[in-house]
Amino acid sequence: MNEVRIDRYVLDTLMADLVGHDRSPSSFLVYLALWGKGAAGRGAPVRMALGELAEETGLSKSAVQAGVRNLVRRRLVAASHASKTAVAEYRVLRPWKR
Repeated sequence: MNEVRIDRYVLDTLMADLVGHDRSPSSFLVYLALWGKGAAGRGAPVRMALGELAEETGLSKSAVQAGVRNLVRRRLVAASHASKTAVAEYRVLRPWKR
């Protein structure tokens, strides 16, 4: 098993912001799942279907969709699609590191 390091900001600030302020714990779980898959937060792209993310997080597919939508809106995740039916590619962003 590989070790994944989490920025202190993610646990101290982002969790409270997403779960408490946005009332979207699904966003936080999706962010953590993508962080772990994306070379431990180094910004490596992650290609995953929503169903895979749902299985990874234990959330429903619709909860994952809402979480991704919130993360993209908040500019914490960038999502791109090669085509409308292609599996999305996600990149975890860390705006606090600028």
